[in-house]
Amino acid sequence: MYAVRVRVEARYRQTRAAARRRTTGVVVTTFALVHGAWHGAWCFDALAAELRRRGHTAVAVDLPVDAPDAGAERYAEVVADGLRGFAGPPVLVGHSMGGLVLPLLPALLPVRRLVLLCALLPRPGHAFLDGPGKTAPAPVAGLLLDELRRSRWTPDGAVRVLYGGVDPDVARVAAARLRPQADLPFTETTPLRAWPEVPTTSVYGVDDTVVPPALFVPAARELLGVEPVLVPGHHFAILSSAAAVAGLLDELA
Repeated sequence: MYAVRVRVEARYRQTRAAARRRTTGVVVTTFALVHGAWHGAWCFDALAAELRRRGHTAVAVDLPVDAPDAGAERYAEVVADGLRGFAGPPVLVGHSMGGLVLPLLPALLPVRRLVLLCALLPRPGHAFLDGPGKTAPAPVAGLLLDELRRSRWTPDGAVRVLYGGVDPDVARVAAARLRPQADLPFTETTPLRAWPEVPTTSVYGVDDTVVPPALFVPAARELLGVEPVLVPGHHFAILSSAAAVAGLLDELA
Protein backbone atom coordinates (compact mmCIF):
# COMPACT_ATOMS: atom_id res chain seq x y z
CA MET A 1 0.00 0.00 0.00
CA TYR A 2 2.82 2.42 0.91
CA ALA A 3 4.65 1.81 -2.38
CA VAL A 4 1.45 2.24 -4.42
CA ARG A 5 0.56 5.45 -2.58
CA VAL A 6 4.05 6.88 -3.10
CA ARG A 7 4.00 6.04 -6.82
CA VAL A 8 0.57 7.55 -7.39
CA GLU A 9 1.19 10.71 -5.39
CA ALA A 10 4.70 11.17 -6.77
CA ARG A 11 3.36 10.88 -10.33
CA TYR A 12 0.70 13.49 -9.56
CA ARG A 13 3.20 15.85 -7.96
CA GLN A 14 5.71 15.37 -10.79
CA THR A 15 3.02 16.31 -13.32
CA ARG A 16 1.99 19.33 -11.26
CA ALA A 17 5.62 20.45 -10.85
CA ALA A 18 6.22 20.15 -14.59
CA ALA A 19 3.15 22.30 -15.25
CA ARG A 20 4.40 24.93 -12.82
CA ARG A 21 7.81 24.99 -14.48
CA ARG A 22 6.20 25.50 -17.88
CA THR A 23 4.09 28.42 -16.66
CA THR A 24 6.32 30.09 -14.06
CA GLY A 25 9.84 28.67 -14.40
CA VAL A 26 9.90 28.33 -10.60
CA VAL A 27 11.69 25.42 -8.93
CA VAL A 28 9.43 23.89 -6.30
CA THR A 29 11.69 23.29 -3.27
CA THR A 30 15.37 23.30 -2.37
CA PHE A 31 16.34 20.13 -0.50
CA ALA A 32 19.60 20.26 1.44
CA LEU A 33 20.85 16.71 1.97
CA VAL A 34 23.13 16.07 4.96
CA HIS A 35 24.97 12.75 4.93
CA GLY A 36 25.99 10.51 7.79
CA ALA A 37 29.20 9.08 9.17
CA TRP A 38 31.95 7.81 6.81
CA HIS A 39 30.03 8.92 3.72
CA GLY A 40 30.02 11.95 1.43
CA ALA A 41 27.65 13.94 -0.74
CA TRP A 42 27.91 11.14 -3.33
CA CYS A 43 25.60 8.88 -1.30
CA PHE A 44 22.71 11.19 -2.26
CA ASP A 45 23.36 11.07 -6.02
CA ALA A 46 20.41 8.78 -6.78
CA LEU A 47 18.05 10.63 -4.43
CA ALA A 48 19.12 14.03 -5.75
CA ALA A 49 18.46 12.87 -9.32
CA GLU A 50 14.97 11.71 -8.34
CA LEU A 51 14.21 15.02 -6.60
CA ARG A 52 15.39 17.01 -9.61
CA ARG A 53 13.24 14.85 -11.87
CA ARG A 54 10.29 16.06 -9.79
CA GLY A 55 11.25 19.68 -10.34
CA HIS A 56 13.12 20.34 -7.11
CA THR A 57 16.64 21.55 -6.40
CA ALA A 58 18.86 19.17 -4.42
CA VAL A 59 22.10 20.24 -2.73
CA ALA A 60 24.57 18.04 -0.87
CA VAL A 61 28.03 18.86 0.47
CA ASP A 62 30.89 16.81 1.85
CA LEU A 63 31.15 17.11 5.62
CA PRO A 64 34.69 17.09 7.10
CA VAL A 65 34.07 13.73 8.75
CA ASP A 66 37.74 12.78 8.70
CA ALA A 67 38.89 15.92 10.57
CA PRO A 68 39.51 15.03 14.23
CA ASP A 69 38.81 18.58 15.42
CA ALA A 70 35.52 19.03 13.54
CA GLY A 71 32.32 18.54 15.51
CA ALA A 72 28.64 18.99 14.73
CA GLU A 73 28.86 22.78 14.83
CA ARG A 74 31.58 22.80 12.16
CA TYR A 75 29.57 20.36 10.07
CA ALA A 76 26.56 22.72 10.27
CA GLU A 77 28.69 25.66 9.13
CA VAL A 78 29.84 23.64 6.09
CA VAL A 79 26.23 22.87 5.15
CA ALA A 80 25.18 26.51 5.60
CA ASP A 81 28.08 27.68 3.42
CA GLY A 82 27.04 25.20 0.73
CA LEU A 83 23.54 26.67 0.64
CA ARG A 84 24.61 30.22 -0.09
CA GLY A 85 22.97 31.54 -3.25
CA PHE A 86 20.04 29.14 -3.33
CA ALA A 87 16.59 30.70 -3.32
CA GLY A 88 14.11 30.24 -0.51
CA PRO A 89 14.30 28.45 2.83
CA PRO A 90 15.34 24.83 2.22
CA VAL A 91 13.91 21.58 3.46
CA LEU A 92 16.81 20.00 5.37
CA VAL A 93 17.16 16.21 5.18
CA GLY A 94 19.59 14.57 7.59
CA HIS A 95 20.45 10.90 7.17
CA SER A 96 21.93 8.86 10.04
CA MET A 97 24.63 10.96 11.77
CA GLY A 98 23.28 13.93 9.81
CA GLY A 99 20.61 14.08 12.50
CA LEU A 100 23.23 15.42 14.94
CA VAL A 101 23.81 18.34 12.56
CA LEU A 102 20.34 19.18 11.30
CA PRO A 103 18.85 20.95 14.35
CA LEU A 104 21.85 23.30 14.53
CA LEU A 105 21.12 24.76 11.10
CA PRO A 106 18.03 26.89 11.87
CA ALA A 107 20.32 29.12 13.97
CA LEU A 108 22.42 29.76 10.84
CA LEU A 109 19.80 30.20 8.11
CA PRO A 110 16.03 30.24 7.53
CA VAL A 111 14.68 26.69 7.26
CA ARG A 112 11.37 25.42 5.92
CA ARG A 113 11.34 21.95 7.48
CA LEU A 114 13.62 19.37 9.08
CA VAL A 115 13.38 15.76 7.89
CA LEU A 116 15.27 13.26 10.04
CA LEU A 117 15.78 10.19 7.87
CA CYS A 118 16.91 7.10 9.81
CA ALA A 119 18.70 9.70 11.90
CA LEU A 120 20.51 9.95 15.19
CA LEU A 121 19.01 12.46 17.62
CA PRO A 122 20.99 14.88 19.79
CA ARG A 123 19.77 15.44 23.34
CA PRO A 124 20.50 19.00 24.53
CA GLY A 125 23.06 19.02 27.33
CA HIS A 126 24.39 15.55 26.52
CA ALA A 127 26.81 13.79 24.21
CA PHE A 128 25.23 11.41 21.75
CA LEU A 129 26.96 8.49 23.46
CA ASP A 130 24.96 9.31 26.60
CA GLY A 131 21.64 8.74 24.86
CA PRO A 132 19.54 6.17 22.97
CA GLY A 133 21.49 4.01 20.57
CA LYS A 134 24.81 4.75 22.26
CA THR A 135 27.76 2.93 20.79
CA ALA A 136 29.21 0.24 23.03
CA PRO A 137 32.99 0.02 23.37
CA ALA A 138 32.92 -3.59 22.20
CA PRO A 139 34.55 -4.01 18.76
CA VAL A 140 32.40 -4.35 15.64
CA ALA A 141 33.66 -6.78 13.03
CA GLY A 142 34.99 -4.81 10.09
CA LEU A 143 35.22 -1.48 11.94
CA LEU A 144 38.80 -0.41 12.71
CA LEU A 145 40.52 2.53 14.41
CA ASP A 146 43.44 4.39 12.87
CA GLU A 147 46.28 6.24 14.61
CA LEU A 148 44.02 9.32 15.03
CA ARG A 149 41.30 7.18 16.62
CA ARG A 150 39.11 7.65 13.58
CA SER A 151 36.90 4.70 12.72
CA ARG A 152 36.99 3.17 9.26
CA TRP A 153 35.28 0.19 7.66
CA THR A 154 36.72 -2.70 5.79
CA PRO A 155 34.73 -3.03 2.54
CA ASP A 156 33.28 -6.41 3.54
CA GLY A 157 32.33 -5.11 6.97
CA ALA A 158 30.56 -2.07 5.55
CA VAL A 159 28.58 -4.16 3.07
CA ARG A 160 27.52 -6.55 5.81
CA VAL A 161 26.63 -4.01 8.51
CA LEU A 162 25.54 -0.83 6.73
CA TYR A 163 23.97 -1.79 3.44
CA GLY A 164 21.13 -4.20 4.14
CA GLY A 165 18.66 -4.25 1.25
CA VAL A 166 21.07 -2.51 -1.13
CA ASP A 167 21.99 -4.18 -4.43
CA PRO A 168 25.32 -5.97 -3.79
CA ASP A 169 27.11 -4.21 -6.64
CA VAL A 170 25.90 -0.80 -5.44
CA ALA A 171 26.89 -1.70 -1.87
CA ARG A 172 30.43 -2.69 -2.90
CA VAL A 173 30.93 0.55 -4.82
CA ALA A 174 29.65 2.55 -1.85
CA ALA A 175 31.85 0.68 0.63
CA ALA A 176 34.93 1.45 -1.46
CA ARG A 177 34.21 5.20 -1.19
CA LEU A 178 33.90 5.42 2.59
CA ARG A 179 36.20 7.76 4.55
CA PRO A 180 37.55 7.60 8.10
CA GLN A 181 35.14 9.07 10.65
CA ALA A 182 36.42 11.16 13.58
CA ASP A 183 34.62 10.60 16.87
CA LEU A 184 34.08 14.20 18.05
CA PRO A 185 30.43 14.51 16.85
CA PHE A 186 29.60 11.48 18.99
CA THR A 187 31.66 12.26 22.09
CA GLU A 188 31.20 16.02 22.43
CA THR A 189 28.33 17.54 24.39
CA THR A 190 26.03 18.66 21.60
CA PRO A 191 26.12 22.41 20.93
CA LEU A 192 22.31 22.21 20.60
CA ARG A 193 20.66 24.02 23.51
CA ALA A 194 17.08 23.23 22.52
CA TRP A 195 15.35 21.69 19.54
CA PRO A 196 14.39 24.48 17.12
CA GLU A 197 10.77 25.48 16.63
CA VAL A 198 10.69 24.34 13.01
CA PRO A 199 8.28 21.82 11.46
CA THR A 200 10.02 18.46 11.86
CA THR A 201 9.36 15.01 10.46
CA SER A 202 11.14 11.89 11.71
CA VAL A 203 11.28 8.84 9.43
CA TYR A 204 12.61 5.36 10.27
CA GLY A 205 12.88 2.18 8.24
CA VAL A 206 11.16 -0.79 9.83
CA ASP A 207 14.08 -3.10 8.94
CA ASP A 208 16.87 -0.68 9.94
CA THR A 209 19.45 -2.44 12.12
CA VAL A 210 21.89 0.51 12.18
CA VAL A 211 19.47 3.05 13.68
CA PRO A 212 16.79 0.67 14.97
CA PRO A 213 13.30 2.13 15.29
CA ALA A 214 12.75 0.26 18.56
CA LEU A 215 15.26 2.65 20.14
CA PHE A 216 14.78 5.82 18.16
CA VAL A 217 11.02 6.03 17.71
CA PRO A 218 10.48 6.51 21.48
CA ALA A 219 13.34 9.02 21.55
CA ALA A 220 11.80 10.98 18.66
CA ARG A 221 8.47 11.12 20.46
CA GLU A 222 10.15 12.42 23.60
CA LEU A 223 12.58 14.92 22.07
CA LEU A 224 10.55 16.17 19.12
CA GLY A 225 6.98 15.73 20.29
CA VAL A 226 6.06 14.12 16.97
CA GLU A 227 4.91 10.69 15.88
CA PRO A 228 7.63 9.24 13.63
CA VAL A 229 6.78 7.89 10.19
CA LEU A 230 7.65 4.22 9.71
CA VAL A 231 8.37 3.11 6.16
CA PRO A 232 9.49 -0.16 4.57
CA GLY A 233 13.21 -0.64 4.18
CA HIS A 234 16.65 -0.65 5.77
CA HIS A 235 19.09 2.07 6.75
CA PHE A 236 20.20 3.02 3.25
CA ALA A 237 16.90 3.39 1.43
CA ILE A 238 18.55 6.41 -0.21
CA LEU A 239 20.60 3.85 -2.15
CA SER A 240 18.13 0.98 -2.47
CA SER A 241 14.83 2.89 -2.96
CA ALA A 242 15.72 6.44 -3.98
CA ALA A 243 12.49 6.95 -5.93
CA ALA A 244 10.33 5.98 -2.93
CA VAL A 245 12.32 8.27 -0.61
CA ALA A 246 12.00 11.13 -3.13
CA GLY A 247 8.27 10.50 -3.29
CA LEU A 248 8.01 10.79 0.48
CA LEU A 249 10.06 14.00 0.51
CA ASP A 250 7.91 15.35 -2.30
CA GLU A 251 4.86 14.82 -0.08
CA LEU A 252 6.52 16.79 2.72
CA ALA A 253 7.67 19.69 0.51
